[in-house]
Amino acid sequence: MLLLIALAHAHMYLSGHEAGFRGYALDGDASDRLVAGVQILLVDGRALPMFAALFGYGLVQLANRQLATGRSWPQVRKVLRRRNLWLLAFGFCHALLLFFGDILGAYGLVGLMLVGFVRREDRAVLRAAAVGLVSHVVVLVGFGLLTVSAPKGDTPAALADPIEATVMRLIGWSGMTPTYFAVSVAPAFLFGIWAARRRVLEDPASHRNLLSRVAATGLGLAVVGGAPLMLIDTRIWMPSDTIAISMYTLHSVTGIAGGLAYAAIVGLLADRIGRGHPGPVVRALAACGQWSLTCYLLQSVIFVAVFAPYTGGLGAHVGDAAASGIAVMTWLTTVVLAALSAPGGRRGPAEAALRRLTYGRR
Repeated sequence: MLLLIALAHAHMYLSGHEAGFRGYALDGDASDRLVAGVQILLVDGRALPMFAALFGYGLVQLANRQLATGRSWPQVRKVLRRRNLWLLAFGFCHALLLFFGDILGAYGLVGLMLVGFVRREDRAVLRAAAVGLVSHVVVLVGFGLLTVSAPKGDTPAALADPIEATVMRLIGWSGMTPTYFAVSVAPAFLFGIWAARRRVLEDPASHRNLLSRVAATGLGLAVVGGAPLMLIDTRIWMPSDTIAISMYTLHSVTGIAGGLAYAAIVGLLADRIGRGHPGPVVRALAACGQWSLTCYLLQSVIFVAVFAPYTGGLGAHVGDAAASGIAVMTWLTTVVLAALSAPGGRRGPAEAALRRLTYGRR
């Protein structure tokens, strides 16, 4: 998940190029277009719903652990709301200091708004997910119209003045979080709640058929639905604006299926690995997962240090392919850091802070 997020975010720090719907340079060389095409097909709009589904799944786990201690649902709901409120605050600080495309705020906001569905019946959860999908389409069309009509300019990450960049990041975050990101993640979040009730990822062996179907169908839909936009953003196909916006919408909607497919694939892999003895690579990945909030924030710290014009300044001198290479190296760095720091169950600093703020000293 964190590798996909790093790949999806790194190119957003680049500047000096006219960009397509997904933020990739339209004038890149062959290697840049190849990388952009692969990521549009398999990464962009796929990592976000995967993260959202796992977030919804985890919220149910948190609630179940609290309920198991004897707390009532109103008490548990209060804890979950407090945690999501602090997650929203983390997102604000992330946007203030580092990255306009923060997604923590969206998850915190969705968690605050939809926490009641942890206890609602399946029919209500799936009905809300369907409403969320329709809302998602409406929002996508609106943002597609803005993309084709707005003047092209650099992202806040590429502004040379750090104060101006901070202001623009907050403006972008405050507008994008409730209107675009929150609506985008809500359907996958609700599907995650539905899956958690059945312990699909905790007991993958009993749900292998379901996971296999979700993996195959979801990945197929994501590839087929993403192919037209891949052709558009790599300038292989240049249709009218109406068709382009439709393909942008199709790309994002089928990305929800792709995100669920990736979660299912990981569940299948975990089932297979769990039958043996996990090696150092698997243990390192597990440590990175336990430090996921810290590692996510560290990605932005590294990207700002490397790409921003008021720090490393590399964002004005490299293309999409190089940015993705840096993203992979950044992810590997966080995996190694987590592997070296997490033995014994030690929490990452961001995880420890969120837990302390949520539960207090006890």
